[in-house]
Amino acid sequence: MSAVSNFSCRHCAVRPVFWSNNRSDLASWINPRPLKFKIPRQLAEVTLNHSRRVSVSPCIRMAMIDERIEDRSTVVKPADILAYDLVQGADVRWSYILDKTMPQPPTAVLLHGILGSRKNWGTFAKRLAQEFPKWQFLLVDLRCHGDSASLKKRGPHTVASAALDVLKLLGSLKLTPRVVVGHSFGGKVALSMVDQVPKPLARPVRVWVLDATPGKVRAGADGDDHPAELISFLSNLPKVVSSKRDIMDGLIKDGFSKDVAQWVVTNLRQTKVNGESPSSFSWVFDLKGIAEMYQSYEETNLWKLVEDVPRGVHINFLKAERSLHRWALEDLRRIHVAEEQAAQEGAGVEMHVLEDAGHWVHADNPDGLFRILSFSFQGF
Repeated sequence: MSAVSNFSCRHCAVRPVFWSNNRSDLASWINPRPLKFKIPRQLAEVTLNHSRRVSVSPCIRMAMIDERIEDRSTVVKPADILAYDLVQGADVRWSYILDKTMPQPPTAVLLHGILGSRKNWGTFAKRLAQEFPKWQFLLVDLRCHGDSASLKKRGPHTVASAALDVLKLLGSLKLTPRVVVGHSFGGKVALSMVDQVPKPLARPVRVWVLDATPGKVRAGADGDDHPAELISFLSNLPKVVSSKRDIMDGLIKDGFSKDVAQWVVTNLRQTKVNGESPSSFSWVFDLKGIAEMYQSYEETNLWKLVEDVPRGVHINFLKAERSLHRWALEDLRRIHVAEEQAAQEGAGVEMHVLEDAGHWVHADNPDGLFRILSFSFQGF
């Protein structure tokens, strides 16, 4: 798969979010408007990218400054919108910028976990787009993470506020997702998105919560990687470091796994000093905000949503066989009870187990995860 040729779009129309009873009354979930993508295209995939960072790959880029679209009066104000990539299958001809005559393609939202970024889903999303060419996949950097870390987001930094950010992004793009997939912290964000939108939904939506429970977070056994301890370790490091290897060695020496060490340093970006070649690395996250987000993740309880699922919503829980977190028997029992209750009320709850995988499901067993998720994208 390849990105479309060097077409640079420096405009994006970000529309206001409407409010009702302290919830985001988003047109994208209630009254979506069909749009069309008119750019010539010979390749299998196009990536729409909205980020403050200059990309080295050819892509259609969303503007990061206020400006007016040529021959139009729309004022662009993307400063508050999360960084994202939109990975489109070969059959998608849609753009929310250029035309308004073609129906919106089926869209899935992919959300990362704590200390992750939208890049965690990049390879997997391209595989999905290749297998399901009528779909598009929205990859998001949550607040305080990746290219969204530079946004001046107001606190509190919680699961609910992170979910509202994603809903605002969907509102600005005029997208109504059919599938929302969240890993770990992102799984609770996905549940909170459903919890916050007005009911009934415009159309059915399938939610995937990957290796996370709706309520209390139970840390793994001694010797496992604990996110709270990892955040504490990182908070003692300088903001600028000279070597990724030194950080990895320090993490491993402190008891963290090699996999986690390799994953953490993906949050380091090369920096330049006085225009010279890159000589050091800086962190791309807001660690203070992330610490608040993780505390909220531990405390947020969304069992009420799971045990009373809105009509048209299907919630899928996926447990990794070698999960980083403990899945209590009580959690599994409540999910199975919710399965029976939801089936009687026109909704759905389902439990899955991904074999041969630890907490990092899309890295540990991508083939198995692909097989389990695939049925959500079939029939379009």
